[in-house]
Amino acid sequence: MPVIDAWMQHPTPRHANHEMFESLRRWTGMQTLDKPLPVEVTVAALEAADVETGLAAAWYGPQGALIDNHEVAAFVEQSGGRLRGVAGVDLARPMAAVRELRRAVEESGFVALRVIPWLWEVPPTDRRYYPLYAACVDLGVPFCTQVGHTGPLRPSETGRPIPYIDQVALDFPELTIVCGHIGYPWTTEMIAVADKHPGVFIDTSAYTVRRYPPELVEYLRGRGRRKVLFGSNYPMITPSRALEHLDDLDLDEETRELFLYGNARRVFAL
Repeated sequence: MPVIDAWMQHPTPRHANHEMFESLRRWTGMQTLDKPLPVEVTVAALEAADVETGLAAAWYGPQGALIDNHEVAAFVEQSGGRLRGVAGVDLARPMAAVRELRRAVEESGFVALRVIPWLWEVPPTDRRYYPLYAACVDLGVPFCTQVGHTGPLRPSETGRPIPYIDQVALDFPELTIVCGHIGYPWTTEMIAVADKHPGVFIDTSAYTVRRYPPELVEYLRGRGRRKVLFGSNYPMITPSRALEHLDDLDLDEETRELFLYGNARRVFAL
């Protein structure tokens, strides 16, 4: 069965070696990079888990781009059709950010925008995001963001589904919002927000199957079968490792297909 990985990145040395990821390197055994990682390495990691498409994201923070949109476009071009681009932007310059998002979608074929609130230490209800939400609706692309606590050594408050995702979904009912990293320890809140808003979805990135909270597994098996997308958070976790023990979830065939492929294909219009 083909797989779409909804949350991953092909790392640059600037990204992989950043001090804020020291805790993740400790947990995952991920190595620093002394030279750029060949795209072929990432493609091979995706192929090993039957990942047909990986949504490779840029990373922008107050300190600048750790992976910029032009680099992502080059990775996509080198991937033989295996990667699709997810844009990043400089939140501190909202109009330049809107123009860059439009350029990435219209000229480079990017399929979403991703902003990681803890990088900026401002929640998704901050006014600087709002022009970008309008642009996402206009362009017909999802807004991807992180929910839950932070693995890196940064504050977690910005990852609360309530009030932040709930309020954004109320203000922009036409916006599709994909919430990465499950939302733990606020998983029940995240499920409630996904239930409440037709355009809000959850992806499982940064968690292996065995670490999915029981309430998420119950949701995925039942009423949330069209609401949950697979993500790995590669290179922190490879798709193969993220999907180990998938059979233990005891998903029926339709739910398994929706989780691994169908929901992401629909949400990102792939």
